[in-house]
Amino acid sequence: MHLPAETDTAAADAGLAWNHRFAALGTDFYTELRPTPLPAPHWVGTSSAVARLVGLDPDWLTSDAALQAFAGNTLLPGSRPLATVYSGHQFGVWAGQLGDGRAILLGETAQGWEIQLKGAGRTPYSRMGDGRAVLRSSIREYLCSEAMHGLGVPTSRALCITGSAAPVQRETVETASVVTRVARSFVRFGHFEHFAARDLADPLRTLADYVVDRYYPECRASAAFGGNPYAALLNAVSERTARLMAQWQAVGFCHGVMNTDNMSILGLTIDYGPFQFLDAFVPGHICNHSDTQGRYAYNRQPNVAYWNLFCLAQALLPLIGDAELAQDALESYKTVFPAEFMARMRAKLGLASARDGDAALIDGILDLLARNAVDYPIFWRRLSHAVQAGDFEPVRDLFADRAAFDRWLLSYSELLALYGRAPAALLMLKTNPKFVLRNHLGEQAIRAAKLGDFSEVQTLLRLLERPFDEHPGHDAYAAFPPEWASSIEISCSS
Repeated sequence: MHLPAETDTAAADAGLAWNHRFAALGTDFYTELRPTPLPAPHWVGTSSAVARLVGLDPDWLTSDAALQAFAGNTLLPGSRPLATVYSGHQFGVWAGQLGDGRAILLGETAQGWEIQLKGAGRTPYSRMGDGRAVLRSSIREYLCSEAMHGLGVPTSRALCITGSAAPVQRETVETASVVTRVARSFVRFGHFEHFAARDLADPLRTLADYVVDRYYPECRASAAFGGNPYAALLNAVSERTARLMAQWQAVGFCHGVMNTDNMSILGLTIDYGPFQFLDAFVPGHICNHSDTQGRYAYNRQPNVAYWNLFCLAQALLPLIGDAELAQDALESYKTVFPAEFMARMRAKLGLASARDGDAALIDGILDLLARNAVDYPIFWRRLSHAVQAGDFEPVRDLFADRAAFDRWLLSYSELLALYGRAPAALLMLKTNPKFVLRNHLGEQAIRAAKLGDFSEVQTLLRLLERPFDEHPGHDAYAAFPPEWASSIEISCSS
């Protein structure tokens, strides 16, 4: 589709300078194509913080030129839109060729951020899909990307959402939307699996060299693993993934669809679909209604991540050249994850350093939370304030088995005395958020947005960008979920 030159020129006000290092890899890795225009687009939400991050003027981001560009109707000058090809394991089963079925990469800005339009139309990898995203899923990804960043969890970011009245068929007819997301890289485990599965050694090496030289240059110079840069890469990715899993588990985040094609080579949280933050602490909670076998239950995420890393190791094996060396490169996951998880749980308890008895204390409270189905975010925030004020009664009220909690509290108080309540409370209030993106909060914003009211999206964004702040007047957003929240079903279409 030809667009008038002056339309594209209008987008030049963005002032972005581009790099196209991924495009330079060659057409084995992608197909170049333009986004499919979105009719009569309108703004749903914008993030000034992300605009500044990628080098955009936040004022320009609210302009009509920006609206048309991020709806896929015009091209930002200098951009080079393309959809990448990858493969992967989905729900533990090899799915073969996949790829960017509804995402189009515009390029990499001078600041080193890739910008991608999700929902920008059909690509050669859409597998009979329409290539569109719906308003519901775009709002969820937009808000959760920024919520995770606010919590300090590595993640892709979200620049803006555009919407349209154009119909899209899912379980019901919904309306189309495009979410613009950014990351240092959108390369996934599945990119490597794609070439390894086809015995294409040259593009596999090209991709690995690109990732090493661009994102892990220390692996090139490392003497570890016999100076093998590809084994060092696998080790570095394993450790980043282990740290990410520790953060997910500590904040009570369920991804819901941890397929290998949804795993970032940089250890980022990407591809927000059927995610959920825990309400009640139920370790076996399954947030994805499509996950009938519970493969991606909350308490299985760390093991699934290791399984996915093993798939990555198999894909890199032609480059590593030694199965034992590849296995050695994975081993650090088994030590990094528990160490990182313990460190984060200690911080949630206000314990600034490791001491004997920490593990028993952490295991004890997690067991109590599970047996009493205690609200996970509210427990940790109340505990933080209780340590600050010296009044634990509001925390005791969360437990049906108060005697068991009192026994745990006695042990906790003894350890807490070694640190002092004031510094412990300060650490806890910076670690345990007041606000998380619960399912019902997202659902309320979505319902309002479907009626043309996008103010709730921006209100939530403001709270979630600074989730540890009190935000006076917004306590309702940190309250217990309503009864109807348990009836919300999220699936792979989310």
